[in-house]
Amino acid sequence: MQLILLAAGRGSRLPKINRNKPKCLTKIKDKTIFEHNEKFFDKFKKKIVITGYKKKLISNIVTNKKFKMIFNKNYKKSNMVHSMFLANKKVKASVVICYGDIIFDDKIYKMLKKNIDFLPLNINWKKNWLKRMSFSRMILDAENIIIKKDYIYKIGTKLNSKKLPKYQFMGLIKLRRETFFRLFRFYKKLKQPSIDMTSFLNLAINKNFLKLRYQKYKSFWHEIDTVQDIKAANKLI
Repeated sequence: MQLILLAAGRGSRLPKINRNKPKCLTKIKDKTIFEHNEKFFDKFKKKIVITGYKKKLISNIVTNKKFKMIFNKNYKKSNMVHSMFLANKKVKASVVICYGDIIFDDKIYKMLKKNIDFLPLNINWKKNWLKRMSFSRMILDAENIIIKKDYIYKIGTKLNSKKLPKYQFMGLIKLRRETFFRLFRFYKKLKQPSIDMTSFLNLAINKNFLKLRYQKYKSFWHEIDTVQDIKAANKLI
């Protein structure tokens, strides 16, 4: 099992003081987001990091942790999907794709060892998100997920304020090697380098290129997008 860490982002919604470095190096208490997840990263023998904004600030850290580095030269115009598939020549086994702006319990590794295509979905997301933002903002920022017969039927669509989803996408994806390359071929045909991850997954599901299960996750998870997220994470950790 290999890890692909998506760390090309700048963090445009963060304050200026945090935008002088890659988003994954944003500090929560006395550690960066990357350092909070080191125990999880260390469980992988083979790991790849996709860099972009100010890649040199990441290089020393990830080299010591035995990451293979790939630079997304189009990071300003592309999105995480484009970054993910830049790793195609190095993918030799099933992969775990991890966003670079999330902090979570490293025990999730045991779940990710399952040899199926799936998303861990957070059960306790509403309580967590309301510490980050108002209810009205949450409706705009969070994404809908519809489940049918243990599979994800829709993901990334707008929320209905009267019927909130039970789960929320965490920024972690487990794909078997053959699924990764099937999606890579689908992506190349799309010719949409700026497509976001959940829109891409939703489209692949709708077009029958992907059958994606889900697994419930209820332990610690936090996403860092704004200054309020930093404040909330500082209290939780």
